[in-house]
Amino acid sequence: MLSRATFWLKFSLFNLLLVAILGLLMRYKIGFEFPFLDQKNLQHSHSHFAFAGWISHTLMVLMLVFLTKKITNSTKDFLKKYNTVLIANLICAYVMLISFIIQGYGIISIIFSTSTIVVACVFAFMYYQDLKMVPNDDLSKNWFKGALFFNVISSIGTFYLAYMMATKTIIQNEYLASIYYYLHFQYNGWFFFACMGFLISLLKLKASENSFYNQFYYLFFLSCIPAYFLSTLWLKLPMWVYILTVLSAVIQVYAWFKFLAIVIKTKSEVIKTYPVFLRNIFLFSALALTLKLLLQLGSTIPALSQLAFGFRPIVIAYLHLILLAVISLFLLFYIFATDLIRVNKGIKIGLIIFTVGVFLNEIILAIQGVAGFSYTKVPYVNEMLFVAAIVLVTGIGITAFSSGKKVKI
Repeated sequence: MLSRATFWLKFSLFNLLLVAILGLLMRYKIGFEFPFLDQKNLQHSHSHFAFAGWISHTLMVLMLVFLTKKITNSTKDFLKKYNTVLIANLICAYVMLISFIIQGYGIISIIFSTSTIVVACVFAFMYYQDLKMVPNDDLSKNWFKGALFFNVISSIGTFYLAYMMATKTIIQNEYLASIYYYLHFQYNGWFFFACMGFLISLLKLKASENSFYNQFYYLFFLSCIPAYFLSTLWLKLPMWVYILTVLSAVIQVYAWFKFLAIVIKTKSEVIKTYPVFLRNIFLFSALALTLKLLLQLGSTIPALSQLAFGFRPIVIAYLHLILLAVISLFLLFYIFATDLIRVNKGIKIGLIIFTVGVFLNEIILAIQGVAGFSYTKVPYVNEMLFVAAIVLVTGIGITAFSSGKKVKI
């Protein structure tokens, strides 16, 4: 079972390397001349493959590992049962990777990006049925249910986009609102809730230990829906919607800080059992999530919201903060902390370099964004971002290559 999981997770690392290489190409085109590929097409390929080939693939594999470990009275090999789903998702991801580069939003890329939604819905249905076999007192169970729910409803945004394109009735505000709808329920729903399920399982949290653990889930689940409007504060929202949106941001900050306080007090020893470099990656990811929630709360101030959405580097920095610093680093930590792929010297070096690359990328983007408020141009910013991209590719490249080596136990 674990050998099968290792096989699929090596695909994850290779896919993350491809995502990083696409990011490097985009940075090269911005800083230097490279006329052979269209920047917009590269961007679509980069984002679609990151979602399907790296994160969704990894989440599905890790959720199946969770099932096998938790359902002790079952002889099922869940990874074998879901083989077709995993293969279908990867085929869609690789076709999108190539077709978006070649044709952008063409017939092939649209068919296969739509197919990933179908695959996600099939996975959600199958997994929900199997999740019933997990004991109800397992706190991770609700988080995975929430992740599946948000993954399915995020597709509404893409279907509405397809409708607008098919009917050629694209309205700018509705177009942007649909994109942010999809992104919100992917980033803050599917990705975040699945990762929280893994974290709670890793820390072996039990409802009997603290009554807040159950409340923590419901606070995030209920606030996640109105939190979508944090991405649309540039629209003229009714006052009651704005108040609900502010309340959702406040609730999430309150819930996260209270959860952190409890975990630090009761589970610090668990985290200390991991190697120092993995522990630091985990802490960096947790700090990034804390920053993300505070920035989210700050964005409820109308003046700040207008400034943030008015500067592309700020939006890019925020999205990469979630995708790289929060989600990707946590998934890498979890894969190696649970020994699904055993750590060797190369993996350790690669992960440290990759984490440094994430940090550099965020710092440079943040400086560029803040400087944009005063219309100040940061010298050599594109070259610095290109260097950060090289560091990211180098780090994950070493990690992916080293994961193929056998480790002496």
